[in-house]
Order: sequence, then C-alpha cells, then structure tokens
Amino acid sequence: MNRRGLFQVGAALAAAAAGASTPARAEGADAPARGTSALLFEDDPQFWYETVRLFGAAEYGGALFGEVVAIAQKIKSGDYDSWYDANNAFADRISSEAETQLKKGHRISARDGFLRACSYYRSSEFFLHANPDDPRVHRAYERSVACYKAAAALFAPPIEALEIPYEGTTLPGYFHSPDASRQRRKTLLLNTGFDGSAEEMHWSGARAAVERGYNVLVFDGPGQFGPVHRANLHFRPDWEKIVTPVVDFALKRADVDPHRIAIHGVSFGGYLAPRAAAFEHRLAACIADDGVYDYGASQLLGMPESMRPQVVAALSAPIAPQLDAHLEQMMKSNSTARWAFTHGMYATGTTSPRAYLGATQAYHLRDGIAEKIKCPTLVCEAEKDLFFSGQAQQLFDHLTCDKAMIKFSDVEGAGAHCEVGANRLAFARIYDWLDETLK
Repeated sequence: MNRRGLFQVGAALAAAAAGASTPARAEGADAPARGTSALLFEDDPQFWYETVRLFGAAEYGGALFGEVVAIAQKIKSGDYDSWYDANNAFADRISSEAETQLKKGHRISARDGFLRACSYYRSSEFFLHANPDDPRVHRAYERSVACYKAAAALFAPPIEALEIPYEGTTLPGYFHSPDASRQRRKTLLLNTGFDGSAEEMHWSGARAAVERGYNVLVFDGPGQFGPVHRANLHFRPDWEKIVTPVVDFALKRADVDPHRIAIHGVSFGGYLAPRAAAFEHRLAACIADDGVYDYGASQLLGMPESMRPQVVAALSAPIAPQLDAHLEQMMKSNSTARWAFTHGMYATGTTSPRAYLGATQAYHLRDGIAEKIKCPTLVCEAEKDLFFSGQAQQLFDHLTCDKAMIKFSDVEGAGAHCEVGANRLAFARIYDWLDETLK
C-alpha cells in the first residue's frame, strides 16, 4: 500500500477506535504519495508500481519495454479486469509463439518467449485475489509455472525444478547453477515477499547471482505464490521454520559449500530473511532488500502512538463494527487499499480486512529478535519505497552483528521499492557486498 493509503488506514483505525463516525485527519495525510514519478497511471500508484515492476523484469528477460507499454495502453486505471485481460492476452500470444518456435527447433527464441509469457501470466492475476476461486487465478498460476519450467529446461545448464520437504508436504523451488561441473560453490537462498513468485526471482536476483558464480536456490514459502495457489498454505511469522528445511535440503547437495550459504529476502522478504537469520545460524550472510523491522507497525502508519495499543486490541476483538465499516469503505474508495486487503486476506488466510491487519502485528523483529542475528547483514533502503518507508533504518539500528546499509536514490533511477526498474545497478552493489563478505 502506498504511503497515502497507509496514512488513511492509520487515521481510520484511530478514529474508529475512538468512536468517531468519520476518519480522523492524520498529520501528513495530504502529503503526496511516495514512489517514483508516474509516467503512466498517474492516478493509481499501485498500477504504476506494478508497471515499473514489469519494466524492471526486462533487464533479465522477463519482459520487453515495448510489450509492457503496449499492455499498459489496453488497461483502464484501477480496473482489475482490464489489467488481467491485457496481460493475459499478451501471455497467451507469446506462449503460443514460443511453442511453435520450440517445435521448429528454435530453442533460444522459445526460451525467451516462455520466460516473458511466465512474467505476464504472473502479473495478470495479481489483482484478482478477492475471489481465490476465480478460474482466471488458477489458470494464470498454472500457465505462469508451466511457461517458466519450459524456459528453465532450455537454459544451459538447465534450471532444476525442486520440491523441498516441509512439514508433511513440499515447497516449490528452483536450483540455478553457473555451469554443469557440480563443483562445490557458495550458494544463495533467494526468497520473494508478500506477492512475488519463485519464478519471478529469475529476473529479481537469481540470474544476477549466477553470473557472479553462485548457485542459487529459489523457493516459495507458505503464503507465497506456489504454496498458497496450489495448497492453500498461508504466511506464518516464524520464517525460520521454513528456511531451516531449505538449508537442510541445500546441505544434501554435493555442489553446495556448507560454510557459504547466504539468504536474500526481497520486498516483504526483507522481514522474512532476517527473521530466519535470527534463529538459523548456519547462514553465512543475510540481505534484507528492502529492510523491514516491524511489518505490523507499517500497516498502522499515521496513527498517534498513544492510540496504538487500543487499536491493536480492536483488531483482534470478536466484533468491531465501526472499524469494519471504516475499512470496507476504504476498500471501495481506494484501489490500493482494496488490493492490499484482499491479497493480504488471501495470503494470510484471514477473512476480513480487520483480521488481516490484526495478523500483521505478529510480523516484527522487536523484543530482541533482530539482535539475535549473528551473520553479517546487508540492509537495503529505497528512497521512495511505497510500502516500508523508514523501516530499513529501524532494522539497521537494531542489528548488533556486522552490518552494512546501501541506500538507493530516485536520482539514479533506483528509488522505487526493491529498486525495481534498476535491477542491474542494485544487484551490482548488493552482490559485490556479498562477494566481499563470503570471500
């Protein structure tokens, strides 16, 4: 959710908890929405951000600039159906062409087409999670994964599809290797965040690390793209319970150096990765990109601190009709809030916006958790982060391990959340730090 949306949520929650019939005006509520200046969808920061996200995918083959512009021209701002239709139509056309290319033996052309189709299918269903049973959601997920696996098989060496044992089931993932030698190497565990996918991590870190000689083990945990779509597994705050089985899995491979395993968490992964590192001490380094110290607090931005205990109590109360009414009205009037709440409910397994906000309060590194991290840790901060403004600095300040911070600015084109649109610039700095840390 963008900063203005967060101010509105905080004000609405405070007003409802105080018994007001209309939301209070929070200081800064009329401040311009943060985020890089929009060239498209000027009235919808969320649509613009997702468009920039697709532009950024082009740096490693997950999109083409011209295709993204053409898709955007078919979309009505704030209209989720038109977003789906435009992305899905391009994905269908490109995947069909890739299948024809493969049949004719044009492996590189087919690989590139499948990779872009995967990206557009993933994007197409992004805003549809208010109704998880919508057949468009299932089809887009299945097509995105199928296209990625088709592309993965055409890389040299092929990217391996994985099923990682986890609590009686498995988590999907992929193993990227620089070559086919199977020699023991430093290995990066790469984890997405609130709404990404293991497939998307191909252009969001995996190939950048492979170019630098890393093995990369990408995985989705509960609440993320694969597990929530195929098995209804939802987010949990104790992310070490997911990362420890992933580390166990990695250590069974002869090509993984057990002393040089790092983790890179992207977006909400900027909470998940350091949370895991606080308890999983076999990790040699941790990257929080962008850093998140208290996810629950970020959802209550704009609320007077004195009211937070009262509001947090209301979020978990059996009934809070005024608060529920405020949040429902916000979803009707603010497309960003509508997406954030509907996807949040989908990914956490909650049934109302209030229940979702209540669930977020368990996702924090307070109470000495951040201080438990022992491995060297890099915290990234984007100047105009739509979602977690100020969180990276809080995390950095609480770390007691060897630590570093990299700040990315709008002037250099890297000020958006997770530096989308400036991937090569960001990964150069991030993985240079990791090279120096693991050497």
